[in-house]
Amino acid sequence: MQRLNPTVIAIAGGLIVLLILVLVFVGGRGGNTDKLSDDQVAGRAASDPEKRCGSQPTYDLIKRELFRRAAQLRGSDQAAFDRLAAYSVVRMDAPMLKSHDEQLGAIACSGTLALDLPPGVAVVGGRRTLTANIGYTIQPAADGSGDVLTLSNADAIVTPLATLARVGEPAEDPLAPTTATDPGALVIPPSTTEPAPPQAPPPPASVTPVPPTPSASPSFNCRFARSRGELAVCNDAGLAGLDRQMAAQFNTAMSRADPEERALLQRTRTNFLRYRDNCPSNACISETYRGRLREIRDIMAGRWRAP
Repeated sequence: MQRLNPTVIAIAGGLIVLLILVLVFVGGRGGNTDKLSDDQVAGRAASDPEKRCGSQPTYDLIKRELFRRAAQLRGSDQAAFDRLAAYSVVRMDAPMLKSHDEQLGAIACSGTLALDLPPGVAVVGGRRTLTANIGYTIQPAADGSGDVLTLSNADAIVTPLATLARVGEPAEDPLAPTTATDPGALVIPPSTTEPAPPQAPPPPASVTPVPPTPSASPSFNCRFARSRGELAVCNDAGLAGLDRQMAAQFNTAMSRADPEERALLQRTRTNFLRYRDNCPSNACISETYRGRLREIRDIMAGRWRAP
């Protein structure tokens, strides 16, 4: 028998070892090795500014903020509004990234938002879907507890949302608390602490208080209008428009102001309300609103000076 050449044996052995190593390496790589896990996918989405503008966690933040503002405006229990929020649905059409501050981790977005209310409840007028072109900014909280959301131009949703009532229920108890799980029964009690009427002399004839007309829709709820200025605004569509414009400008300024500017905006707001409520005519109220709009702009531009 012819003996095999040791060199040939060594080469054959090396090839076999190499083949085994290749098979082990290829076989050891599972089908999902190159795929991202769910957590990795979520992490990439969270780090993508454009995707954060249209993500479900962002929509949930927007929904909670809308119902929080509505409860504050109405003067009702926040927990009742939170229960209704859980059954409501937020939809966003064409969410768009406006800016991204990498240093702060803040993103500014905009879009057309639609809020669908659950069956059994509606706002004044019977609407169950509220829409608005809004702006929203998302920024990580300083304490690391999550994201902080700031909304702008949301009054078209917040103001009617504060008028929620159960559809078809009597006005005297439209939203009584209940333990039922039907979303139509999860309702919000009316405010039990209405502000007391201010001690002021009777208003002049030019602003005689009469029931608010449906044509006037200011930024506040006319059900609780008490002062002369509030009653006048609730009865004049032009004044109501100025009030909405001023409220939107004020909210935007507050979202962008530093602590010193915020304190100044709040302090001058108190003076503005006092001047408005002491006005003897609608013309005076109109000019007071226009002056307030200029005042807010001057504060944010750093050129405001105390009179």
